[in-house]
Amino acid sequence: MANSMVAQQVMSGTEGEVWIDSDYMAQVTAFQAEVNLVKEEVNQVKKRGKQYKTTGWEGKGKIKMSHISSYMIDKMADNIKNGRQTVCTIIGKLSDPDAIGDERICIRDATFDKLTLMDWEAKKLTEDSYDFTFTDFDILDRASE
Repeated sequence: MANSMVAQQVMSGTEGEVWIDSDYMAQVTAFQAEVNLVKEEVNQVKKRGKQYKTTGWEGKGKIKMSHISSYMIDKMADNIKNGRQTVCTIIGKLSDPDAIGDERICIRDATFDKLTLMDWEAKKLTEDSYDFTFTDFDILDRASE
């Protein structure tokens, strides 16, 4: 890692991209995927401060999209009505023309928490937001110096 930062190399989300099961999502306006560590408190005599041991992790994320099609309804509705879970692979990419490289991640076993059937308001652009969980991930590309 370099000793100084170059402002132009800070990545902007403007060039971000997402694919769901190999379908390019041109309508995506925001994407987030994070890993939260699951910790258990460890008690020890003569220690006043809390101590923790990491015992696992959970993956959570969110996709925001301009509503231009019934893509998510087509993907999930029949499975929901028939008691099946929709499981997806999501690839997220962050790039910037001034950056020192692209980042790509692959989210495996993603399952969405809800399906928005319809949500609109007069004189406002429609946007859908989908929270999801996942059980595995791979780093495909890293931005590095």
